[in-house]
Amino acid sequence: MTETDETGRRIWDISQALRPGVPVWPGDTAYAEERTWVLEGDCPVNVSRLTLSTHTGAHADAPLHYDPAGEPMGQVSLVPYLGPAQVIHAVGGPERIAAEEIMGWVRPGVRRVLIRTYERFPHEAWRSDYRCPSVELIEALGAAGVVLIGLDSPSMDPESAKELVGHLAVRRRRMAILEGLVLDAVEEGLYELIAPPLRLEGADAAPVRALLRSL
Repeated sequence: MTETDETGRRIWDISQALRPGVPVWPGDTAYAEERTWVLEGDCPVNVSRLTLSTHTGAHADAPLHYDPAGEPMGQVSLVPYLGPAQVIHAVGGPERIAAEEIMGWVRPGVRRVLIRTYERFPHEAWRSDYRCPSVELIEALGAAGVVLIGLDSPSMDPESAKELVGHLAVRRRRMAILEGLVLDAVEEGLYELIAPPLRLEGADAAPVRALLRSL
């Protein structure tokens, strides 16, 4: 979905629509919503109850997700989630995204990198064959001064991984993580990223309403 703000700058909503049936990690909590108050009779409002995983849709991982000593979502800095970002396409290829697929395209001074891996985002069904960054790529991005890495795929590591080497490489570099973005309609280039996570004080992750705005 795209809009134009009052200054004429385009806005891309790169979040998934949260709805019953939205694909989630196998075995994780399915999204559900229930109307608990209904606007009728003596009730003047609609009110709903939501059930969801902290990793539903577009979301930010807190260090606590993969490091027992890591900070929870309510303690992370918001700075990485706000500011100039570069979108780079890496559609198709092996499970791990190699450093040479990305690093030659990263512009000097870029501190937020969003990687598109899907030709068409899988809105209706979970896909286990997603791409995720190699440790070498994460280390190279961190060495270049990148503070946030974002993906349209659901994780920094493969679904079958038992050792989360991608997540831990991000941790070593003190980088922030966004996962589950929808980048189908976004051309490669520079944008303004606006994607602060919900302030879930003790949580391991939080959904985001992720936006890109033209510079």
